Amino acid sequence: MSTTAPDPLAALGTLPGVTDAVDSVRKAVDRVYGHRVMRRRSNEVTAEAALRGARGSAALSGADWNLEEVRRRTDFSGDGEAHVIGAALRLTAEAGQLLSIWRQSPLRVLARLHLVAAGGAAPDEAVGRPRLAGEPVDEPLVEAPLPDADEVAGRLEGLSGLILSGTSAPALVTSAVVHGELLALRPFCSYNGLVARTAERIVLIGSGLDPKSICPAEVGHAEQGRAAYVAAFEGYLSGTPEGMAAWIAHCGRSVELGVRESTAVCEALQRGAA
Repeated sequence: MSTTAPDPLAALGTLPGVTDAVDSVRKAVDRVYGHRVMRRRSNEVTAEAALRGARGSAALSGADWNLEEVRRRTDFSGDGEAHVIGAALRLTAEAGQLLSIWRQSPLRVLARLHLVAAGGAAPDEAVGRPRLAGEPVDEPLVEAPLPDADEVAGRLEGLSGLILSGTSAPALVTSAVVHGELLALRPFCSYNGLVARTAERIVLIGSGLDPKSICPAEVGHAEQGRAAYVAAFEGYLSGTPEGMAAWIAHCGRSVELGVRESTAVCEALQRGAA
């Protein structure tokens, strides 16, 4: 007699409030994909969503630049904020290229994302690999206790195993857990928030929920504000059903706000104003 291993991600999908969040996100995504502009100009919407998503992710990491400034600039080699904006833009551009590798080796993708984010800004020996014991972590937004290197390695393997084994959980649940776990672990010496939010994006694209990458959750995370982001993340850290549900719902609301942003882009394109 065979037994089926439990699916912890699927179990999260049944938490109170999570089902409603999943349904609301699905309906919002379906609406924007049904917009008439998407029939012929989806590439333009995708490009604009990438730009706005990168700006939002960078804002959460302390570089809250005006969208037009991000659009205008070509050189991001200046101060720390410029490096953050540049890293966010590079990560957003890279995300869609890593889907097939993500399905085979999530840890390899995470290493690649950190390499892309660092862009030469971090010491070479610390780039593209999980941090070692005693190495410092630069992540000012998250003040939660930092797991040690051994715990990071074990939990990364566990996260990879969950992804590789497959799950029946909705894309929103999986993406929220990937995002939350990477933020909790802060596995790299730098750019952990940017990497975590890019991994969330990869899951949303690869799951089929947002295959054209036009629903930038990063926009919604930024719009809800850093305080709300941290408060919801504390729910994830608590590990309680209520806390996990609150984090997943927060991520769902972020996707919906990203949908609203792209819907506005579609409307502007339809009017010929963008």
